[in-house]
Amino acid sequence: MLFSGTKISDISKASIFIILGGFIAVGGAFYLFYQLAEDVLEHEKFAVDQAAVNVVKYIQAPWLQNVAGWVTETGSVMWLSVGSVLLILLLFFFTKYSNWVPVYFIINMAGISALTKVMKLIFERKRPEVLAQYDGTGFSFPSGHSTGSMVFYGFIIYLIAISPLNKKTRYTINVLLGLYILLVGCSRVYLGVHYLTDILAGFSFGLAWLAICIASLEITMWNQRRTSAHKEMENTTLMDRRSE
Repeated sequence: MLFSGTKISDISKASIFIILGGFIAVGGAFYLFYQLAEDVLEHEKFAVDQAAVNVVKYIQAPWLQNVAGWVTETGSVMWLSVGSVLLILLLFFFTKYSNWVPVYFIINMAGISALTKVMKLIFERKRPEVLAQYDGTGFSFPSGHSTGSMVFYGFIIYLIAISPLNKKTRYTINVLLGLYILLVGCSRVYLGVHYLTDILAGFSFGLAWLAICIASLEITMWNQRRTSAHKEMENTTLMDRRSE
């Protein structure tokens, strides 16, 4: 876990910085999503969307189209669903993590799926292009590939961060995963099935939900450790009394 110990006083300085950074990240994500959502509801046009379209037109190439298609598939419902099932089985049966970890991963994935669908129905933003080949159907805001990739690969980043791997390995893997999340979002814009603001909203909304799920998991595990420590203390006290 990111935070060990059983008492508030056990929290290290590093943990305090992580908590503060988490609050800032979640606050910023909520603010960005709110600003974008408000403008989308008012049917505002975004200069950044047109700028992204212009960049894509400038760098169009057949091989990039193929790469973008492969990358975008790793953020699809099918890919993330299969990956989620495999990860859940791995966490339940082949790791020493608490069962709360896969439980919160399930909440993480199921929750973002439901929330994204609700958001799409609320905003009803039309896509730049409808391309079934790249899952470019239905409403556009926020991007489901972006929210899904953020919570799925983001949770894996969390698992790597709390793993026994050495610091350099953890850092390298997590940086690559973070960049890959961004790449999935970029592929959606390149393929023309999303506006850039759909991607930004998806990332911010996904990040906020991921942070809530991880924070809830950490609190659950902390309470579990406190309960276990309390029971152990009671048992020790009882044994001492019997030995007197």
